[in-house]
Amino acid sequence: MQVSIENVGSLGRKLTIRLPAQRLEDTIRTRILEMGRSARLKGFRPGKVPTKVIEQRYGSQIRNEALSEMIGSSFQEAVTQEKLRPAVQPSIATTGRPENGEIEYTATFEVLPEIGKLDIGALEIVKPVASVTDADIDQMIETLRLQRRSWNQVERAAQDGDMVLFEYSAQGEGFRHPESGTDRVGAILGSGAYSKELEDKLAGHKAGEEFSAHIDFPAAVRTPALSGKSADVNVKIVRVQEAQLPAVDGAFAASFGVKEGGLERFREDVRANLERELKGVLMGRLKAAALEKLVDSHPELEVPQGMIENEARMLARQAGAQTQDAVAQFLPTARRRVSAGLLIAELARQNNIRLDTSRVKETLATIASTYEEPEQVVELYTRDPQLMSALQNRVIEDQVVEWMADHAKCSEQSLSFNEVMRPGA
Repeated sequence: MQVSIENVGSLGRKLTIRLPAQRLEDTIRTRILEMGRSARLKGFRPGKVPTKVIEQRYGSQIRNEALSEMIGSSFQEAVTQEKLRPAVQPSIATTGRPENGEIEYTATFEVLPEIGKLDIGALEIVKPVASVTDADIDQMIETLRLQRRSWNQVERAAQDGDMVLFEYSAQGEGFRHPESGTDRVGAILGSGAYSKELEDKLAGHKAGEEFSAHIDFPAAVRTPALSGKSADVNVKIVRVQEAQLPAVDGAFAASFGVKEGGLERFREDVRANLERELKGVLMGRLKAAALEKLVDSHPELEVPQGMIENEARMLARQAGAQTQDAVAQFLPTARRRVSAGLLIAELARQNNIRLDTSRVKETLATIASTYEEPEQVVELYTRDPQLMSALQNRVIEDQVVEWMADHAKCSEQSLSFNEVMRPGA
């Protein structure tokens, strides 16, 4: 095998590789003979199909497969020999035809950048810290009670916390909703989920009462036709219901799968779930802060364009848009993400940070525990190399970020559970 290298820009490489044509022909001949011994064709006894018939029917397919495999294996051999680290899959060009006893092909690709010694000692990273308190557990249990509440019809006037079913029509400049008749909507007073202004007007009215009011609807109103509009609204109250919250007792705990241990065990489970969620969010915030500092400290880093474009296409697909314009909008974000990945990998290499397999199992168990049938989730990851690879990448990233926090100028920021889980609330 003969290999020649041409630099195409700072990261681009073009390999020209020449292989003995006989190597391909020997592989093709061997595969034709093997197929002749196993092929079952009408009119021929098993294992007795003539070579010429195999060549006529399958020769082109066998040649293409053999050529593709020979190129793949020789390319890997070439990049190892030349100590190259391809960043993306190569673009291969070849006629596939022998010339002067050789088959030639070119492989064009980008290589990973050479990154010098990384020193993060000067990076200033803020690490958020928080813990789960009894008050946080009480608040979560109250949230769970709200999720399990029932509604009882009442004859009194509506008040905060009630569910009010009402019919209405809205008319403003150049529009009416609905075009004819009325629309029927339910709203929990005080939630602001529909329109806080309208909910405030509903309070104090009983079933069967009617009233009119001028309402400025928010942009996020559930009815798109009223989004951000002002209208005169005619309302008729259909039904008022008050919430009935379940008692926090053994039956309540059992409804969440706690069959033994009663409320004490239930509170332990709630704490464990909150601590798991808190740990994940804290790591996410630390990772975001650390990687932002890391990327910003290496603005000169050359990043393979192919990796950036692949990342941008993935981000566009995740956002439900795959046009060229949409992909272009994600290029800046993609560049930072790829830069972060390259720097994380280099930090791991330079500091001998190896994947902790026990931590992979622990993380997988945590993910699986959030599903009704965790065993199936573990099996899914175990059987899917792509899923497992993504999980392993996540774990090694977490390991590197924790190492960064230990070796950079790291300060702690104490926060409450709510400040971490519901920032800005």
